[in-house]
Amino acid sequence: MGKNIIFMRAGGCAISLHCFKINIIMSLFKTFTRFLFLTLILFVISKNVVFADGGFPVRPGRLLIAPSVSYFFSSTQWDSTGIKKPFPNGGKYSSVGVTLYAEYGISRRFAAIASVPYVYNNYMQNIAPRNTVTSGLTDMETGIRYYLANIDFVYYFSLQGTAVTPLYTNNASLGYGEEGAELKLAFSGTGSLFNRSTYFNAADGVRQYFGTNGPIQNRYSGTFGMTLDDDFKNQLSVSLSGINSFSDDKRFISGIPETNRNYSFIEASLSYGYSFSHEIALYATGGKFLTGNNTSDGTIFSLAFIYRLDYR
Repeated sequence: MGKNIIFMRAGGCAISLHCFKINIIMSLFKTFTRFLFLTLILFVISKNVVFADGGFPVRPGRLLIAPSVSYFFSSTQWDSTGIKKPFPNGGKYSSVGVTLYAEYGISRRFAAIASVPYVYNNYMQNIAPRNTVTSGLTDMETGIRYYLANIDFVYYFSLQGTAVTPLYTNNASLGYGEEGAELKLAFSGTGSLFNRSTYFNAADGVRQYFGTNGPIQNRYSGTFGMTLDDDFKNQLSVSLSGINSFSDDKRFISGIPETNRNYSFIEASLSYGYSFSHEIALYATGGKFLTGNNTSDGTIFSLAFIYRLDYR
């Protein structure tokens, strides 16, 4: 088929209708191939924010500030074998979280990141104690991102080192209470699909907590997004993310996914973003846990406000 096409291009089309059909078929084939490639990027990569945490470089002197609020709730859990069942005694868990994320471009190669979260957790059941509430700052994350390379300024690779510092003591409902460190590799790029601009982020990191039975974790995420208009104001993205956490401590402590030490889950989410200007944007996200073990079956909604400032 390829030889026939080359011959027609060199010698002209004897039958114009035949050439038209071939061009249509080739155009559809290219579109399908591009769509398949981007889909594979999303689902083969083995949590998720479209405006940060990827391989795209941050302009030197640019400060990105992203306050966000989230609501997580669950009434069921997966046991250690992956079987889903209700919490005992009609238990229901909910959590409201507020996070301040910041990212600053130090140079063309380096960027600094920081994240400080606060949570309000509530667990209710039909026996005493009927209502258990915990709240406070959890684990602060600070790190440096290094941009390794790019391919034609379309695809970017980055490596990030992150330090995890607990902002609490002796509260298992807020986290492990242990220092930790993470090393993460990210791959990001842009393209087009159906005459719309697209982008993707793929990241995979290994995190180690330093303490008794401190877990080692594999944290992965992938996002594919597309603009919905020619002004780049509206965009839609889908994400797949998860954590595999390994520890000798295999107890189920609470409905909070990241307070257990030996667990895993996969989460899918859908986000809508609207850009008011080049500096200001708003993102709304809904996510659902698809599968897991030794963790809760959760649903999450979040809202993030993005503000960019240039100091150079």
